[in-house]
Amino acid sequence: MTQAKKYKRCMVMAGGGFRFGIYLGMYAAACEAGRPPDLLLASCGSAIAASIIASLPDDRQRKAWLNSREMYDFWGKLKSSSQATITRTLAQAAKRKFSKKNVATIPDLFNDYLFEVPEKLPSPPNLTGEPQVAVAIIGGKLLFSEEEVGQLRGQRKLFAETVFCDQHAADLLNGMASPLSDPRWGNHAISDQLLTDVQTPHTVAARISIADMFYFRCYTHAGENYIGGVLDLFPIELARRLADEVMIEFKQGFDQTFSIPAWRSVLGVDGNARLKYVNGQAVDYRIDTSDITFALAKQSAQKKLDWRKNRINLVMPETYDAYVQVMSAQWQYGYERGMEAFQRQQPYEEKLIRSVDRYSRGC
Repeated sequence: MTQAKKYKRCMVMAGGGFRFGIYLGMYAAACEAGRPPDLLLASCGSAIAASIIASLPDDRQRKAWLNSREMYDFWGKLKSSSQATITRTLAQAAKRKFSKKNVATIPDLFNDYLFEVPEKLPSPPNLTGEPQVAVAIIGGKLLFSEEEVGQLRGQRKLFAETVFCDQHAADLLNGMASPLSDPRWGNHAISDQLLTDVQTPHTVAARISIADMFYFRCYTHAGENYIGGVLDLFPIELARRLADEVMIEFKQGFDQTFSIPAWRSVLGVDGNARLKYVNGQAVDYRIDTSDITFALAKQSAQKKLDWRKNRINLVMPETYDAYVQVMSAQWQYGYERGMEAFQRQQPYEEKLIRSVDRYSRGC
């Protein structure tokens, strides 16, 4: 059996949350620098950017859709759930913080979440033809039902990493185990099995991928329930399996108060250990976004505590013009960081050519 040929260049879009607009800027920078990816491997919020890029033929139309009223209206529909009380949320966070067990019980991803999000992402109108670039999006199939929530987990695996992709990517991933199956990641709740799904449209896969634990409810599609791309937020092993050349971010660490305990209680994985490992891997291009929370401090959704009403609210830009400014700032940040990386670093094949040339000249 002939092994499928790898993609030439994969851009890993790792997370991003509400700052997903940065990835459209990064992609534009890669194209301008003469390094257009032929595969986008996306997880969590960045899956929205990957879907937009795949859906529209040029940068002008992609930016226009990012800044569209349809996208503004979608984010404006996010609202706090009935669970989003300050006292309850802090109590649950404290419980996770002081528990050192990895997924002691089956987590409630059906009811324990802070914000309601619309079922469908908005899609650009009049989409025709094949995607402009191949897209692979990460999600995690739940291996338990709502009725089993709260039961002791023991050694049971609760999630199966799932890649929503085209047939070519599925062929390349055939026979591969989930990267989290490596013993280095400890007694986690992720199955060794790596699933692929070639039927689900990338617009639906993007909606699945943003189903972040404790923020949004798990997502139900085709009779199955899914957690989002947080399951494998930095899929560098998949990128190497899929492509000859890999570009990925250098990202900042997660906070120890809320994020790391959440990873531990749901997935059983140390998010910072995983990030440190990925940040230390050799890649062709490394895009430094480690200052994003400072550079884009107000260019994202904001959580606001209403102590009087005991509520946690998600505050989006109040006007359409303010939304456009936020998205434009995100795009520009991603473009600038991308151009810095592509101007600073040479791809592997160019380094090899230069090395051979120096050797042939006796240098």
